[in-house]
Amino acid sequence: MNEEITQAAPLVGHFTVLLSATRRGARLARLLTERQLADWGLPSDAAEHIVAELAANAVVHGRVPGRDFRLALRLDASGTLRIEVTDARGDRVPHVPNSASAYAESGRGLLLVAAYADRWGVDEAPAACKTVWAELVPGQVDR
Repeated sequence: MNEEITQAAPLVGHFTVLLSATRRGARLARLLTERQLADWGLPSDAAEHIVAELAANAVVHGRVPGRDFRLALRLDASGTLRIEVTDARGDRVPHVPNSASAYAESGRGLLLVAAYADRWGVDEAPAACKTVWAELVPGQVDR
């Protein structure tokens, strides 16, 4: 039997930072993403929008007083950008609502993530935390 083995491409860029679970921390996450992607020569409005939404969700829905959230950006040799936001509320798993009202004040953020990302999901993380991740493949990163 011939099995295909797929291996992740080696990382060419990695950035991780802990930020306060506040509005200011969420804004800083987007600004740091913009700067890091520029340093990598990979500006991406899509990535910035994804980070803004995931960081805002970490602050609003994943906040535990006294605990930070973590932003990680990983760029592999194939050009795939993986965005990860880890927060302290592993018990609150995000989901895309079936239908968000066109006039609702909230509830459409993950629809934006799903629209911008090629893949996204949620993983359990240590210490009862969760990581929400999104990936942009080459050709999509620079949109």
